[in-house]
Amino acid sequence: MSEQLDINSTPEHLINASEQPTMVRPVVQPDNPYASTRGSITSKQLPAFDQDIINKYDRSGPRYTSYPTALEFAPIPDGLEAKILQSREAHAPLSLYFHIPFCRHLCYYCACNKIITKKNSDAGDYLEYLIAEIKHKRILLTPAEDGKKPLVRQLHFGGGTPTFLQDNELIQLWEFLQTQFEFLPEDQGDYSIEIDPRELSGETLKVLRNLGFNRISLGVQDLEETVQVAVNRVHSAELIENVLNEARKLGFHSINIDLIYGLPHQTPATLDKTVRRVIKMSPDRLSVFNYAHLPERFKAQRQIKEADLPTPAAKLTMLGNTINTLTEAGYQYIGIDHFAKPDDELAIAQREGKLHRNFQGYTIMGDCDLLGFGVSSISQIANANSSYMLQNHTDLEVYKDTIDAARNNPTVMPAVNMIKTSIKDRLREYVIMNLLCHDYMDFKDINQKFGIDAITYFIDEIQKLGEMQQDRLIDMDAAGIRVLPRGRLLGRNVAMVFDEYLTTKHKDRFSKVI
Repeated sequence: MSEQLDINSTPEHLINASEQPTMVRPVVQPDNPYASTRGSITSKQLPAFDQDIINKYDRSGPRYTSYPTALEFAPIPDGLEAKILQSREAHAPLSLYFHIPFCRHLCYYCACNKIITKKNSDAGDYLEYLIAEIKHKRILLTPAEDGKKPLVRQLHFGGGTPTFLQDNELIQLWEFLQTQFEFLPEDQGDYSIEIDPRELSGETLKVLRNLGFNRISLGVQDLEETVQVAVNRVHSAELIENVLNEARKLGFHSINIDLIYGLPHQTPATLDKTVRRVIKMSPDRLSVFNYAHLPERFKAQRQIKEADLPTPAAKLTMLGNTINTLTEAGYQYIGIDHFAKPDDELAIAQREGKLHRNFQGYTIMGDCDLLGFGVSSISQIANANSSYMLQNHTDLEVYKDTIDAARNNPTVMPAVNMIKTSIKDRLREYVIMNLLCHDYMDFKDINQKFGIDAITYFIDEIQKLGEMQQDRLIDMDAAGIRVLPRGRLLGRNVAMVFDEYLTTKHKDRFSKVI
């Protein structure tokens, strides 16, 4: 991958490349011809479910939590991670991610990086390594000009099951973080944690809220017992309702529920029953994921009998019914499986053109550097000349060995893989993220930001979009490209046209778009 643009192999109309920003964000320009449609997305941009069109375009493709995608990771040279952290823009706020890999129970559908254990001591041991990594990286971060600690606007605990940590361990980690970073007040920052409702003590939600967490995400997946037994994740609807009710009383700003369609024994009727009951619980956000059955890659999925899985036609019916039910209930379709109430920050950010995507999914904090901690965690960092993605080792024991080595040698860093993005990468990232976050590509905006003639530069991609225009997935004119309601569910297909890495490799490494 090129470190910077090779002028000899780049179209002449890509000019002023050295003057372009290191990390660009989707922003609605005041004169954007499509900006006026964003404020009324709930009425004008509802996704249109067309089964024939979905069948025609349903193929495998990235979810674009980054561009280039994580499949482009390559080994990182020794010493480079430290230099990247040291050269980070000191004034840029941070988003912190902590991966807690432990789960007490194996959910058969799961493809996450996790470790199944019932030993509480495993969490305490891991916490020691997390704190050591935080200390190690924190020393390298340049303080703000006023000498203050680096500013954190967003924090997320993911997993695994973050609430595998006991309440006192959550308190220990949070209080340590306060000594290392400056956090925005909880009414201004975004501090979230993923929760398995089965893994909560009687005080856990209160502890989290008192610490400053203001958003939670609950893994529910399905409320039908037959489905739950088949995927080894059994809990009652009453448990979910009790957790939501307590969270509301405690003042959490936003509550998300995860659902999955395509699980064993699911039918359109049973999933519709789950969705309607969840709507009555009134979460602020929902994530409705497509189950990708890949037992050859994920050992746990071998516990699921393929004969119990719904047919592709049934899955499409489930998706269509779910979209219709949620939008009729007033939820705004954000994109790529996500829905939110119109007054949720995520929905507001999309209407205002301030939505972004990164390894944490859709986010309102697009101007933050992402700093990851723990096994398999990923960071996204910009400095004066380039932007980088860095990944820690995915094997827990190797990760721990690396942290141990760093205790005695400060030049040792936990990242083992990296991507350094080129200017061409950042241009295409900007286009892809605008399409997935805001359903448009504004040629004038791109011309101004990157010093190009976008129509000439992307002439091949524009020609490839011709069929999508004929099928009314998109609308193209001299001003730009807009994803139409009929194409909103297939936004990844539109984005893939601009992905230079898909044409030659990784074609079969991604899940289905629908």
